[in-house]
Amino acid sequence: MKTEQGGGGHFRGTRGRRGGKMAAPLELKCWGGGWGLPSVHCESLVVLAYAKFSGAPLKVSVIDNTWRGSRGDVPILTSEDNIVSQPAKILNFLRKQKYNADYQLSAKQGADTLAYIALLEEKLLPAVLHTFWVENDNYFNVTKPWFASRIPFPLSLILPGRMSKRALNRILLTKGEPPLYHLKEVEAQIYRDAKECLNLLSNRLGTSQFFFGDIPTTLDAYVFGFLAPLYKVHFPKVQLQEHLKQLTNLCRFCDDILSCYFRLSFAGFSPAGQDIVDANLQKLTQLVNKESNLIEKMDDNLRQSPQLPPRKLPTLKLTTADEESNSFQPLSP
Repeated sequence: MKTEQGGGGHFRGTRGRRGGKMAAPLELKCWGGGWGLPSVHCESLVVLAYAKFSGAPLKVSVIDNTWRGSRGDVPILTSEDNIVSQPAKILNFLRKQKYNADYQLSAKQGADTLAYIALLEEKLLPAVLHTFWVENDNYFNVTKPWFASRIPFPLSLILPGRMSKRALNRILLTKGEPPLYHLKEVEAQIYRDAKECLNLLSNRLGTSQFFFGDIPTTLDAYVFGFLAPLYKVHFPKVQLQEHLKQLTNLCRFCDDILSCYFRLSFAGFSPAGQDIVDANLQKLTQLVNKESNLIEKMDDNLRQSPQLPPRKLPTLKLTTADEESNSFQPLSP
């Protein structure tokens, strides 16, 4: 197999069409969901959202229990002869397959998209990583238990810790330069930068539904992927989450995408799927009622049947000679 190495870019084309060719099957491997999200992993959410916006027919496979998830390779897109990782490369690959969410953007809007994505990765991503993987209360009470519950033993004892160390190293690599030598100084700076980034995004979005009007694009996929876990996951320490929830247009933005493009209920089922669950539950209830009626009839029949007095078992008495002979026999193991 060959690996796609292309970078980002904007291709003009028809959204969601393959020009008459039979589309190759596309499979996206990513972390699973929770808290009403299709995935709790930011980069996986970016790709999932873009696929919805562009009409790319992805088969989503949750690979929570693999080593690849611990090395940061998720999400992974596979087709007939390609394996692509990293959101920018996956989105570029989908554009080349004519699944393009940016076909209506002007050159200036394309440049703005790249600038805002760079801003998100520099200013917001370190704070999101810190919130999930470095902040002790959040990590030990939310992040570690959630990921460990989806990884088989004994990997569940190892992988969350490795993922936490990798997140910390990524933060220090981008933020731990002079004069910020200590982690506490780094923490203060990354949260200041993140709040500033959220304010800029809120001002840029304004009262619009999406960042470039009425149609979602790559920038909307990135913003949603980075904000939705921060918005929806229930953390003990919520300083950045509280700031986000004060920016009501960003919260509305996340809610709109979830309701319009994913339609997940709190149980993780679509409305159509819920109908099937309700029908199965009704059948199960009927079966249980039939079994209960049958058991009650059996009880009534037992009560009405003639009762015989219990038989008394005869007691055996040993003679003196038998007692003496048995006392010298060895016990069997």
